[in-house]
Amino acid sequence: MTQMVCQVDRTHAGEKVVAKVKKNGFSSTSLQLDAAQSVDSISKSIRQSLAKNLKRRGSVVGLSGGIDSTVTLGLCVKAIGPEKVFAVLMPEAGVDEESGRLGELAARHFGVDYTSENITPALEALGHYRRYAEAVRMVIPQYGPGWKSKVVTSDTLSTSGYTYFFLVAQEPGGQTHKVRLPMKPYLEILAATNFKQRTRKMIEYHHADRLHYAVAGTPNRLEYELGFFVKQGDGSADIKPIAHLYKSQVYQLAEHLGVPAAIRERKPTTGTFSMDQGQDEFFFSLPYDKMDLCLYACNNGIPAETVAPAIGLTVDQVKRVFADIDTKRSTTRYLHMPPILVEGVPGVSC
Repeated sequence: MTQMVCQVDRTHAGEKVVAKVKKNGFSSTSLQLDAAQSVDSISKSIRQSLAKNLKRRGSVVGLSGGIDSTVTLGLCVKAIGPEKVFAVLMPEAGVDEESGRLGELAARHFGVDYTSENITPALEALGHYRRYAEAVRMVIPQYGPGWKSKVVTSDTLSTSGYTYFFLVAQEPGGQTHKVRLPMKPYLEILAATNFKQRTRKMIEYHHADRLHYAVAGTPNRLEYELGFFVKQGDGSADIKPIAHLYKSQVYQLAEHLGVPAAIRERKPTTGTFSMDQGQDEFFFSLPYDKMDLCLYACNNGIPAETVAPAIGLTVDQVKRVFADIDTKRSTTRYLHMPPILVEGVPGVSC
């Protein structure tokens, strides 16, 4: 019997899932949910959280034009009505310009008030663009005005061991360069780009404060569980309505909520770099539908031998994805941690 690579939570619920898989097989339908029931349950939780725990009148949602933020918006509207939901679009010059158009489409579709605040001036004032360019020039000295770039990860399926990263940069004339990133420039680039998520969150909380609303976060389970977020940036929120849902399930809710097709059909992006970039290029090992199934299997003790034929990979490749999941959980645990106190403070609890 092949030993599982992934560290699984062997609860009674997990054992029930394994039994169900043995009976019905393992496929994309393993993640099928009752969308109507799920929407009702999440809506109830949002209402209760706002009234009892957070004591806020409504919710603020930062819209990226993607599926997660749009579904979060739709769930908040379902829960408390469009008059108590405020959306914030936060575009940046030269980066994923389609986000603004689709974000506005989402806000209008669900009938909420919204505002658009370009974060480019704030990023300039913080020195983001200067810091980013200086970091890139550590590996590509000629990098300058008119260039575009992005960071991509190594191929988990064909390599074992540590993940490493490449910088892809495109000259104004179109010539492309791909250079492996040493640790120092990688961290400098990451630190510079994190200004974006933190700036956006600062704007969301400004509107939440003035309206006496709570901020609704938008991570799905892949992002939340594996740490694909910035601490005190997009990882910060008062309530996270879809953090328990695999991304495939978020799409199921999107269809039930009537999210416009242009948003449902859009490829998931990071919205961070000047070059087009999918989430699977930067962080995840696979496209979201296959990554969902691997994480689901990992969480429920389903062996790689069962997963591999269902997603069109070899057993060894699935084991590498399982190992990558364990690594991401371990290395991003810090992102989930609250501030550490030297001693407890009486009278303060969550």
